[in-house]
Amino acid sequence: MRLHLHLLSDSTGETLENIAKAALAQYDDVETIRHFWPMVRTEAHLERILQEIAQNPGLVIFTLVNSTARATLEARCRKLGLAAVAPLDAVNDALSGMLGQQAKARPGRQHVLDEAYFDRVDAIQFTMAHDDGIGWENWEEADIVLAGVSRSSKTPTSIYLANRGFKTANIPIVVESPPPDTLYRLKNPLVVGLTTSSERLIQVRRNRLLSLNQAPETAYVDHDAVTREVAFARRMFADNGWPVIDVTRRSIEETAAAIIALVQERRGDEGSGAADDE
Repeated sequence: MRLHLHLLSDSTGETLENIAKAALAQYDDVETIRHFWPMVRTEAHLERILQEIAQNPGLVIFTLVNSTARATLEARCRKLGLAAVAPLDAVNDALSGMLGQQAKARPGRQHVLDEAYFDRVDAIQFTMAHDDGIGWENWEEADIVLAGVSRSSKTPTSIYLANRGFKTANIPIVVESPPPDTLYRLKNPLVVGLTTSSERLIQVRRNRLLSLNQAPETAYVDHDAVTREVAFARRMFADNGWPVIDVTRRSIEETAAAIIALVQERRGDEGSGAADDE
């Protein structure tokens, strides 16, 4: 099945892309032709888009706060017999009812340069500077430190967490090269161990070697060696009481969500402890 998907936003369109991606993941064998229209803020721009929609009819998903633009889009889609969906309407209606106020019709308000924005920038910069064991002297400044054997998704998970505002460092666990003692004395960051099955790890590593045009059969992918490596890391995690997440069947997003839950749980426990002391 082929589907033309039109995404219209008066801002960056990031929200729409995530919504569409999540929804389409529930359907198999759909060839999606995506038409992405960000920063739609003039009547002339909208008119050009409507002409494109007429030529390539499909599903229209939009986040437009301007009432005139919305009315024009919805009316034209009805005339074409097309569904036009505003996925944030139900959420805004519920919030308006509970808060007793109307939503501010200002596009891109979630992207304002506020303190949270600059915190994310700082987190990304910190994370990029503390990848793969670099800058261990500053690990105490991190929110999260990820530990795991090579190719256990430490770097992409770190970057994802940084985009969520968490300063994240990561360290490879290598049998022949123990990590610095600093790792065992950290107080501020949550240290999380990432592990995976030996079979999955071998597959990922072999693909990595092939992509680099290197010999695919080395100790790096030897089954017994990899099994010992994974067991060594697991023992280290257990000996230090670090929470462990098995990434074998998890996406980066799922792994990051589990880590964020651990951080929030830890912060909640610390907050409860402070309250009890009072």
